[in-house]
Amino acid sequence: MMAARMKKMERAPKYVPARTRVRLAPGDSVRVAREMQEMTQAELAKASGLAQPTVSAIESGRIALGVERAERLARALKVHPAVLLWPNWEIDGESPRARAS
Repeated sequence: MMAARMKKMERAPKYVPARTRVRLAPGDSVRVAREMQEMTQAELAKASGLAQPTVSAIESGRIALGVERAERLARALKVHPAVLLWPNWEIDGESPRARAS
């Protein structure tokens, strides 16, 4: 019985992880992280010390996220700032800037 199960497992298809097909802007990563925390923009603003219109402008891409704002938002969202600044980074060593050009 065990041998039959092992053979079946050997014939089973090998699965590979799905590749990311959606590119996020830093503002999108802030919005996604905020929504995953079930926070409103006002709650995030209060937790980060930023104004709510600033949070809105970052999420919509009207103003740049920047390192200082990313650090404040990341602390409030309990994520690493890199998650917000470089949402499309791949661990293969290639920078997101290199792929964009």
